[in-house]
Amino acid sequence: MCIFCKIAGGEIPAQFLYESAKVVAFRDLDPQAPVHILVIPRDHFENAAELAAADSATISELFTAARELATSEGLDGYRIAFNTGASAGQSVFHAHLHLLGGRAFAWPPG
Repeated sequence: MCIFCKIAGGEIPAQFLYESAKVVAFRDLDPQAPVHILVIPRDHFENAAELAAADSATISELFTAARELATSEGLDGYRIAFNTGASAGQSVFHAHLHLLGGRAFAWPPG
């Protein structure tokens, strides 16, 4: 079982900022911005591509959670990112949305 499955299942304690039947959200332990929140599905999907192929309701809930969290964090702008695959920077192979904000971002990223 992966670390995010253990967090979502309550085996590893985490302070959830958002919680529903389909998703949970918590602060990233290695933040890349003043606000860096991970929004993850409770069910295991290896990456965003696998999630997209299997469960559109959970994808919708991930974005709903991100919108609500951005509002509650007082963000006037924010970035949402999914890393899919090791070459794109995915280090935990459980689909997760990064909600980043609280500073200006450059384009293109990375």
